[in-house]
Amino acid sequence: MAHHQIVIIGAGTAGITTAARLLNKDRKLDVVLIDPSEKHYYQPAWTLVGAGAYKYEKTVGNTRDYIPQGASWVKDYVTEVDPDNNKVRTKSGEEMTYDYLIVCPGVQYRLNWIEGLDETMGKNNVCSNYIDSKYTWKVLQSFKGGNAVFTQPATPIKCGGAPQKIMYLTSDYIARHGLKDKSRVAFATPGSVIFGVEPFKDRLMEIVTEKDISLFFFHKPVKIDGPGHKIYFELMEDDKDKLFYNFKNDMGYEDAGDNRVSLPFEMLHLAPPQSAPDFIMNSKLAVQEGPDKGWVEVDIYTLQHKRYPNVFSLGDVAALPTAKTGAAVRKQAPVLVENLWAFMHGKPLTARYEGYSSCPIVTGYGRMLLAEFKYDNVRDSDPLLSKFFDTSKDSYAMWLLKKYMLPFMYWKLMLRGKA
Repeated sequence: MAHHQIVIIGAGTAGITTAARLLNKDRKLDVVLIDPSEKHYYQPAWTLVGAGAYKYEKTVGNTRDYIPQGASWVKDYVTEVDPDNNKVRTKSGEEMTYDYLIVCPGVQYRLNWIEGLDETMGKNNVCSNYIDSKYTWKVLQSFKGGNAVFTQPATPIKCGGAPQKIMYLTSDYIARHGLKDKSRVAFATPGSVIFGVEPFKDRLMEIVTEKDISLFFFHKPVKIDGPGHKIYFELMEDDKDKLFYNFKNDMGYEDAGDNRVSLPFEMLHLAPPQSAPDFIMNSKLAVQEGPDKGWVEVDIYTLQHKRYPNVFSLGDVAALPTAKTGAAVRKQAPVLVENLWAFMHGKPLTARYEGYSSCPIVTGYGRMLLAEFKYDNVRDSDPLLSKFFDTSKDSYAMWLLKKYMLPFMYWKLMLRGKA
């Protein structure tokens, strides 16, 4: 049975960034990453790919090229974590023990949590930038009018702004191709607001009004009839006055009985339901009860597990009350590394993660605003950027940041533990 000083589950953004930072701190550390994927993806650009504004090939790299020098890579799936015995098991049957464990395998898509979604995803004009951004672009190019519907599930999702970004780009595309008079764009969310942080919410509501987009609040997607081009929602609120903004009578919105409604579509984009991977949900590392059930139970400031002190977690799988984004990982990784280092040397954990995350919300071709916030939905702008830009206002400069600067920073700096 192999033994390693530090085992990292996951070689995505969180795993590689953390491994790089650890080895930058001490090249003698014994670090192994476990991940089955030969490819590494820059997922934030998939919004642009779905709108024809970025080449998919530029979002893909080889995992091997980004494993930090000095780290080992086990190309396998983790199937079981046994924190009581400091052990993990992989799909191939290999068992591995550790002194310290870092958990960051990302999320698992649950297409079967919405009736009919698994059968129709990637066809019948049902698309998702999370799954196949190239198909989204294909659907958009073939759109000739009707309802373009954008929605998201009631589960936590990574990059919570992504379902909106492609909507704004689609609205622009429709206008540019002379389709606005025969098209309707709608955003349906189980939530009560389009965005939870001021002043970004106010600006997004202005954009929704400018683009004549309809909003459906408290609408939880529960069924998709792909061949029939119809989506069904369960209503999460009884007060009808809270359900709509800019409602259009000609969209074909209908009562479907049993507290459900239906809406026809010619284009449907959605974020799929998401959860922690099964091996996390079934392990003792997961929160056992309550709204965070199934996600890794960590102290939200130190990122140390609440019951297993030699276990740390970051990224999408951690039960943290903030948005699941790469920007969050960029702030979490240095905190985790400092606190793990302190724990390894018997010192108090003093580094704190305050919940920073950011969502670069593309509001159209050539326009973006940068929503930055921390715990409790408090705005938390980058001090350097704030000297030059009001990031709550969408601008061309922010678009350039999204399309060119952020990918450069990701591939060249962040994955090397330098940003």
